[in-house]
Amino acid sequence: MAALCRAWRALLRARGARGDAAGRRGVRALRRSPVRVLQPQSPRDSPQSPAEPPPQPPPPVTERGAAAPGLWYEKAAPGDRRLGKVVTIAKSKKFRDNHGKVLLEGHRLIKDALEAGAVPQTLFFSTVGHLKLLPEAEIKRASLVKVKFEDIKTWSDLITPQGLLGIFSKPDPAKMSYPAAQLASSLPLLLICDNIRDPGNLGTILRSAAGAGCEKVLLTKGCVDPWEPKVLRAGMGAHFRVPIIANLDWESVPTNLPAGIQVCVADNNDPDTAAGSAPASPKTPVKSSPKAAPEHEDEEGAAGIPELAAQHYYEDWARAPVAVVIGGETHGLSPAALRLAASTGGKRLSIPVVPGVDSLNSAIAAGIMLFEGKRQLLWRHKQEDGRQKMPVPG
Repeated sequence: MAALCRAWRALLRARGARGDAAGRRGVRALRRSPVRVLQPQSPRDSPQSPAEPPPQPPPPVTERGAAAPGLWYEKAAPGDRRLGKVVTIAKSKKFRDNHGKVLLEGHRLIKDALEAGAVPQTLFFSTVGHLKLLPEAEIKRASLVKVKFEDIKTWSDLITPQGLLGIFSKPDPAKMSYPAAQLASSLPLLLICDNIRDPGNLGTILRSAAGAGCEKVLLTKGCVDPWEPKVLRAGMGAHFRVPIIANLDWESVPTNLPAGIQVCVADNNDPDTAAGSAPASPKTPVKSSPKAAPEHEDEEGAAGIPELAAQHYYEDWARAPVAVVIGGETHGLSPAALRLAASTGGKRLSIPVVPGVDSLNSAIAAGIMLFEGKRQLLWRHKQEDGRQKMPVPG
């Protein structure tokens, strides 16, 4: 019996020793740091070494255009930075001048520009069919970018956009190739725009100048930028049919005129009304608009502008070469324009209107003057001796 008790106590001691060992192992296990389990990784998720360059975005998707074999274009991705330049070029004259870019919209204007030798940089279009209307050899020089029509509607200020926009290098008149028909019909007739600040008026004036066959158009400082979108639309392609020299000060105007030219100014004073009266005062408003600016009046009086002979616009005045100055509707003619006319033996040309009616819109006045000048020059050209009396329009 005593032996059985001793065996039982020995068994309990052995079990206690094993329990203590297991307990100590459990405590040690709790003190250990946890082990991180690593999941399998794909190659693109693997960490890069510092020397390895960052991943590059995929190249733009290109497609072969349906207009012609070999004509490639890109699809614009959302947020394409090139798209933001469209609005900047359209609205900022400073940006246009600093970067030498202009924005053209519509098939006709872009086609006229390409045929005249303007250099395209980027063309945005909504459907490939737009490219079929343009000369293929010329548009291959540009980056062609297909965009959604909704985006073009956002950028365009037209009510019904055509779905075609182009960023061009600012054209240089000396490097342009004007249409042969335009050159064949060119006359020694020039137009000088003085403070024409309304975009619609300037565009219409440029269109009339191209239609009359003007040799060139000079724009003095103070005129609206001829490459503003509203001027381009009103010009209907005139920018690529007649040379336009812009942003001239009056000191540099004579250097852009042919030798021996006579400069005349458009005037709203009726010479018949003034006949028999005292000579007009230097402060008399001289313009194609209702009121002259006070600063012009003061400057005129102080400088003592010489008097110019006045006559109706349909009387004989267009002797080759000849230039006509059209003043803006707000400020009228500058004193410098009157001095230039006086130095060349020029005249004041008046378009008579019914009493009580204000002076004509500057664009209308320019059209009348230019086409009358054209009529007189062509008539003079047909006369062998130049002595036949000029017919008066009925």
